[in-house]
Amino acid sequence: MLTLLTEIIVAFVPILLFLLFMKLIDSFKLVTIKQTLLALLSGGLVAIVVMFLNYNLFVWLQISPADFSRFVAPVTEEFFKILFIVYLIRAKKVGFMVDAAIVGFAVGAGFAIIENIYYMRVLSEADMITWFVRGFGTAVMHGGTTAIAAMISKDIDDRKSWPQLFIFTPGLIAAILLHSLYNQFLLPPITITLIICITLPPVVYLVFKKSEENTRQWLGTGLDSDMEMLRLLMAGNISETRIGNYLKSIQEKFPAAIVGDIICYLRVYLELSIKAKGVLIMKESGFDLPPDPETTAQFEELSYLEKHIGKTGMLAVQPMLKISNTDLWQLYMLQQG
Repeated sequence: MLTLLTEIIVAFVPILLFLLFMKLIDSFKLVTIKQTLLALLSGGLVAIVVMFLNYNLFVWLQISPADFSRFVAPVTEEFFKILFIVYLIRAKKVGFMVDAAIVGFAVGAGFAIIENIYYMRVLSEADMITWFVRGFGTAVMHGGTTAIAAMISKDIDDRKSWPQLFIFTPGLIAAILLHSLYNQFLLPPITITLIICITLPPVVYLVFKKSEENTRQWLGTGLDSDMEMLRLLMAGNISETRIGNYLKSIQEKFPAAIVGDIICYLRVYLELSIKAKGVLIMKESGFDLPPDPETTAQFEELSYLEKHIGKTGMLAVQPMLKISNTDLWQLYMLQQG
């Protein structure tokens, strides 16, 4: 009984501790417990689906278990693991690379937990070394590859440097190659596991700190820019600015009422954007602000204005705000309270 308990701890606890470590070193704490649990659940469901798929592929392909593990399983497993990340990024529910990494690792953790449960039933006679390798090595590998795929995908999505169809391709390829390389067992399993345990935590820590520096820089410059533009709008002398010149250029294309709605949209959007950045700064300082009823009313106004302005008018708004994926996410985050 004691041996079984030890095996369970070694097989399941490391991946959860590593996920907890990632959440603890995240200064902004923007990934909620609910999002983390959903990611874990997603990874677990993927593991169940992939087990059935891999079994049928193995029977159909008629190749050795070693070759299947090296060349087929990494493709199927990483493809299905990244699907939840694709949904979150496309839905603008992930703000920064750090958040993508945490959610991606949670998906991989959920996958690894279900996979280890399965192997505990199948490999009932396995020794402690096997569970050490699976718990500290394979499980962490599953989380790490999905986290890397998520970070690469988020970075490309933010830069808008790739066509929409291929945004997630580089991250997926990287995850597949790393997974396949791990399954080659070029070194003894114990050695590979120790390398992962020693190198991954400091690498993750450095990546998180670099990402948070970029976030703080974005907060500072974005907040200054939003406040300056809002000040000009409220002062009524925007006609003398670059934005004012742009508004003049579109007055001939839209009725006066639509132009007025565009100015109102700019004002409400900027107010919400400033609020969202303020919430982020407070979160980093350890404060959680209660939901603001006025914010709900502002979102309703924003939605009304967006419908009244129309798709063509909204295309005209974007150059003035330089709306990015991060900006869209911060409004989503504020709306969720």
